[in-house]
Amino acid sequence: MKTRIAVIGILCMLLMPAYANNPLRKAPYPQEENIIYLNPAPLLVPLHMKQSDYLQFNLSQDKEFKGDNDILSKPVPWCMFNPHQVLETGVWYWRFRSVGKTSEEMPWSRTYSFTVEETTPRFATPPFEAFLRNIPEDSPRIHCFLNDRLEDARKNVRSNPEFEVMVDDARSALAMDFSTDTQPYKHVFAMSENFDKLNAAYQMLQYEVYAKKMVANVRCLLKEEPAGDFIGNDFKAGELVYLLAATYENYHDRFTAQEHRQIERIIMKVLDFYYKGRLLGREENMFFDEHIWQFEIRRFLQASLVLHDKYPAAKEYLEYYYELWNTRGPGTGFNRDGAWHNGANYFSANAVSLCYLPTLFSHLTGFDFLQHPWYKNAGIGTAYTWLPGALSAGFGDGHEKRNGKPLRIRSAFADFLACTANDPYAAWYSAANSRYDTEFETRLYRLASGRQRPVVCELPADAPKAVWFRDCGEMVANSNLKDLKRNVSLSFRSSPFGSGNHTHSNQNAFNLHYGGEAVYHAVGHYMNFCDPHNLLSYRNTRAHNTMLVNGIGQPFTPDAYGYIVRMFNGDNISYALGDASTAYCGISDIRLWKNSFEKYHLAQTPENGFGETPLKKYRRHIFLLHPNKVVIYDELEAGEKVRWDWLLHSPVKFDIDSATATLTTVNKGKGFSSVARLFSGQKATITQTDKFAAPPDSADAQRGEDFTAPWSLTASFGPSKSNRILTIIQIEADGMQAAQIIREGNALQCGEWSIEAELDAKRPGRLYIRNNRNNAVFSYGTGKPEINGETYSCKEKDASVLFDSVNGKWKTQEMSDQRVQTMGRW
Repeated sequence: MKTRIAVIGILCMLLMPAYANNPLRKAPYPQEENIIYLNPAPLLVPLHMKQSDYLQFNLSQDKEFKGDNDILSKPVPWCMFNPHQVLETGVWYWRFRSVGKTSEEMPWSRTYSFTVEETTPRFATPPFEAFLRNIPEDSPRIHCFLNDRLEDARKNVRSNPEFEVMVDDARSALAMDFSTDTQPYKHVFAMSENFDKLNAAYQMLQYEVYAKKMVANVRCLLKEEPAGDFIGNDFKAGELVYLLAATYENYHDRFTAQEHRQIERIIMKVLDFYYKGRLLGREENMFFDEHIWQFEIRRFLQASLVLHDKYPAAKEYLEYYYELWNTRGPGTGFNRDGAWHNGANYFSANAVSLCYLPTLFSHLTGFDFLQHPWYKNAGIGTAYTWLPGALSAGFGDGHEKRNGKPLRIRSAFADFLACTANDPYAAWYSAANSRYDTEFETRLYRLASGRQRPVVCELPADAPKAVWFRDCGEMVANSNLKDLKRNVSLSFRSSPFGSGNHTHSNQNAFNLHYGGEAVYHAVGHYMNFCDPHNLLSYRNTRAHNTMLVNGIGQPFTPDAYGYIVRMFNGDNISYALGDASTAYCGISDIRLWKNSFEKYHLAQTPENGFGETPLKKYRRHIFLLHPNKVVIYDELEAGEKVRWDWLLHSPVKFDIDSATATLTTVNKGKGFSSVARLFSGQKATITQTDKFAAPPDSADAQRGEDFTAPWSLTASFGPSKSNRILTIIQIEADGMQAAQIIREGNALQCGEWSIEAELDAKRPGRLYIRNNRNNAVFSYGTGKPEINGETYSCKEKDASVLFDSVNGKWKTQEMSDQRVQTMGRW
């Protein structure tokens, strides 16, 4: 795991200002077509609908706004409102109006409505006033939740397992001298990291040498004012205000009155710049803006917290960040899964904020912010989407990285959850090793909080084989989490978040691992956020295990979304159904991507995988038949004849039997093989290559990239207006042979599994799977399937039905397409 300095440095080089690249909400949220995520639902108004200095919100169960429980907000400068109270079930009506600084009121907007259901999760946070009145007057505020614990922690610190590494880190920080550098601001990241290391050591040991060093580092900066381009970089600005504010409040009496004023002036200059120029009205309405959520909301809030009683503007900023978190945190406000919508790798950049902010808010309000549904699922989300010693589920930037330890920051986050929320999955995950004890940003909390991980750190006995992260649009299924070296792991994505920033254009894509190693996994390298390799061969749909239509994939836009609409978790059969029918929607009009293509003299053309398609249906049924078989059934339809390109990527070369459409890979180095066989009413032309459309530039390598060429296979069908493709994959280890597949028409036998699939594209889709040993059954498209010797009558004609044991109890489940949570359109 790279240090914070290295990670932020790389990101700063790779990324344009994030605020410029993200689509803004165009319609108020919520409206009647939206299924609200939480009770209460936050109210969001697009920035362009704010006509004056403030917005005022009105909420009622009476359409005329004359109810007994009406809510009328104070006028606020931002475009969001959280009622901070549980709303009664039923229909609610809301409206807003603009208000001027001198209280002139503009007409009310049209009335919108939404429905609060009995099943809507309840999570009503305290109002800002409850947070504000409990902020300490004198003692340090940034880590005020530790103030009462420090004295006891100091008594026992020498016996703490982290003591030696704490001292070593502090010594390294002491050895760094910035006093003679003529450009001190280029060292802000190093100074900020050193502050965390030195401050933890000082708080535990009270050695004056640590305090003097932190003050000396800040004095190096006070020799000059930060330049405009420095402040304009949000990462640099965030680290600067944190460094200044934290040193200022902890070591206040070591600075002169003039230095106090200078520090305050720099902090307020930065806070003013971001609040007024970039965030207000925009951040609450952005669908993606990873920088602010990764670091800056924490850094800007911490600085505002320190100065809120000295500057009225800082108090306003503090309220804004508190409300912003309550409206859009912890995961965009539209994610209750515990998984990360922006890809498992980029969760790490958010981990410290995800620990710190709920801890601070809980301490000052007396309300447990970890009861948010996202946190209640975060243990299983952290564990399942990136298993120890494995590749990640694989759906965003950095998907090719390994989690050998697990990663230090993921381990630290899991340890935090285990200690504060007693989460059993987090305890199991962080107990895989003690790597969290070298994570310096969260060290002070571990040393001083007094919280301990649960004694029992085993995987829960009832841990599900498969988990549906339905808000993110991912499913992960595992064959055996108690034996990770032999575990078969299948991950699948079809996400309402679409493609944006660190997510890829990979709706209805899957990855398959054995023992944490790639059997089939997306290809490419995250070396630059938007160079030709990234644009054409990494985030591009052609790099993923999904489909192309006439060689065209999904554009880089949230509009290219999908959904997982059905999912079953059985002991023998894990299943998901993804719908990516609307994901192949042309080209991206987002400025970042348009500029990136222009920069490298590229175009969003069909040759590069972009453009309009006549696609009408792309529904992918995917199964893990435990323990080692994967079945995929694709239903494909278009408005005119097209070429259907079915994609598969492997780290080793395919042995292709074109006559039987059998694809074999043997990974001798990892000790396993796989056999995939395609069935369709149409013949496939199968090709493979070890070349990228745009190869990675090895000159940019800085993350230990393995440039061994992967193999990318394309099975092309058609041209035709519709198609059905059945794929059966078998993974075998230690030289074991895959079962022979015996076919009679649409009926196939593969070991103990019988599979019947409708492959005639002129007929409705149909799939029936049965285990001949234990009678587990899956049925789709059959109104009256045979289950355990009896006829089952479906409630819906095209329902999916599963008869299987779940934690040892046999039952029949039926599911049609589920209502999908939506964020409102942009």
